Amino acid sequence: MGADVVRACAEAAHAASGSLAAATPEAIDAAIRAIADRLTDDKAADAVLAANAEDMRTSGLESAMLDRLRLDRDRLTGMAHQLRVLAEVPHPRWSRVVRELPGALVEERRKPVGVIGANFEARPNVVIDMASQLLKSRNAGVLRTGSAAIGSAAALVDEVLAPALSGAGLDPAAVQLVRAPGRDTARALVAQPHLIPLVILRGSGDSTRELTAEAARHGVRTLAHADGGGVLYLDRAADEGKALELVRTSLDRLGVCNRLNLLLIARDRWDELLPGVLGVLADLGIEADLPPHEHPLGLEWALQDGREATITVAQVDGPAEAAALADSQTSGLAACIATEDPAAAAAFLDAYSGTGAFWNVTTRLLDGFKLLGLPETGINVDRVPGPRGPVTFLDLHLRQFVVTPR
Repeated sequence: MGADVVRACAEAAHAASGSLAAATPEAIDAAIRAIADRLTDDKAADAVLAANAEDMRTSGLESAMLDRLRLDRDRLTGMAHQLRVLAEVPHPRWSRVVRELPGALVEERRKPVGVIGANFEARPNVVIDMASQLLKSRNAGVLRTGSAAIGSAAALVDEVLAPALSGAGLDPAAVQLVRAPGRDTARALVAQPHLIPLVILRGSGDSTRELTAEAARHGVRTLAHADGGGVLYLDRAADEGKALELVRTSLDRLGVCNRLNLLLIARDRWDELLPGVLGVLADLGIEADLPPHEHPLGLEWALQDGREATITVAQVDGPAEAAALADSQTSGLAACIATEDPAAAAAFLDAYSGTGAFWNVTTRLLDGFKLLGLPETGINVDRVPGPRGPVTFLDLHLRQFVVTPR
């Protein structure tokens, strides 16, 4: 049953993909602006918020996950603002000459993938983030969200996305939502290599890794965001006031991947800095998991039901050990050093090989819109060549070489 639903969505998106591939930049940007307008239109917003309220009522999620699920007018306004910014971003050149050969020109062209799948956690705002990036890159899409958010997602597609696309002269079938719950639909999404050759995977580590393996068996490529968790190292040369403020600002939301997860403190400042850290955590209602630890240091607390309001706190000898632990014990998403010593900062930044490295700046900035001014489809932490970090519409294309006579 789930496979049939996904295949029907894939076929519909594939049939509509030509509408986007042939669209002018003006039509694409008009559709994105129309999505923003509908998010702040009273009638459409009321329908979306009513569906979201029902999802919230029936979800059964813990508080941190509920925060991801929740929509309100301020969040809809924020989503609309990001879309309006995106609509003003120039479209990249679709072709450029890269070399002149005797009697021939070598041209590099950007081509849409066609249909891109997306599997993501129960976060309704991601429906808009994903759809906007697919539209801007001229790709159709098949979206699948967690069962707790299906009602909200359906309202966003029906009340916001489809009318906006239609009004801009684009085929609304280009963005499909899988409306059937169940893990079988996730597995089916990564098993359609001819219809959905690329799938963006977001969510809990184990489930995303399982889907990545399933996709590989079917020859489907993935951009996976399986694990998160920000690291903060308080160096021996850290300014205590700045350090404590970094702790606070890195924990403003607990259900997001780039929040503070592992706090490392220089051993010779432990006794001095720990009381202030514990005071900040107490103010925020967050538990410090102190040594000795009965779990891996990089355990991602955002994924631990009932324990989301927790961080791990540990001692290290200096920047080199902090960077090594951040590399080996965590996902490699993002790590920050708090220090007033440029040499210590350089040692940490040079040694850490993760996706985002920060000096006296919160890892919460590792976000497509905050970092790059663009909504994202997710943050790819793969340690191989390819789009790494926040993935935006600029990454969602195929490269083609065209050789023509001079």
